[in-house]
Amino acid sequence: MVASPHVGRDTGPHTGPDPAQNRFIFIAGLHRTATSLLADMLGQHSAIATIANAPVPEQEGAYLQGAIPHTAQHGRPGHFATDPAQHYTEGHPHNSLETRDRLWSDWKGWFDCARPWLLEKSPVNLIRMRLLQALFPTSKFIVILRHPQMMAAALQKWTDQSEDDLTRYGLQAYRQMAEDLPHLHSYFVLRYEDMIAAPDRCIGALHAFMDLPPEPVTHDLRDGNLDYDVREELVPELQKGLAEWGYTPGGGTSAFDPLIDDPLRHVREAVAAKLS
Repeated sequence: MVASPHVGRDTGPHTGPDPAQNRFIFIAGLHRTATSLLADMLGQHSAIATIANAPVPEQEGAYLQGAIPHTAQHGRPGHFATDPAQHYTEGHPHNSLETRDRLWSDWKGWFDCARPWLLEKSPVNLIRMRLLQALFPTSKFIVILRHPQMMAAALQKWTDQSEDDLTRYGLQAYRQMAEDLPHLHSYFVLRYEDMIAAPDRCIGALHAFMDLPPEPVTHDLRDGNLDYDVREELVPELQKGLAEWGYTPGGGTSAFDPLIDDPLRHVREAVAAKLS
């Protein structure tokens, strides 16, 4: 973990965030699935604060806290999301007031807390959502998916795993994420491919998900999937897994409705209206 003068600077009693003042929005996804791009676009909204100018990779909050261990063995690309030891739920020992207070103490100096929404983006959030919800009950979660073959092709330069193995890893991670969703109060699962095809519509739906008025977003997007050629012949196991998320072998897509839930009816209806 990178040391910083912000971390642990509070010397008084620790308390968690006041839900009347601040709520967390956590972005989650595998490496190379555009979590940073999504965070950058959402961070343009006047009501959303993001971590900025931190001396850590990709401005990820996982590196800016001392409450939950984050060493070289945690969050490894191509490995972390299917490691049972890193799957933290409400039943994990880290579900404690001490963890919550330390996280808040370590993080709050990196945010503009005058803004109501505090956006934290770390890939490991994908397998920590249930724990994070237990620690911060009013938080919301955004998960971004990418075609697993394309994710695998983009990730291969970081690992010695084969494309098929990384594709399988991606599908296993998405399956674990799907099993966690029923335990969450408020989530939005979208695909990178749909965001690239209709960025204004997707960002507008995410603003509605956060119960925020729409604001224009500046973007100059290109389809990063065009950078890779992947095979169209896959074993039936992988073909079936891709189909569950509206993907086809070779990088193609088919129809997929974003997965959304929220306890407030007007939020669900506003999101549906944006996506219709």
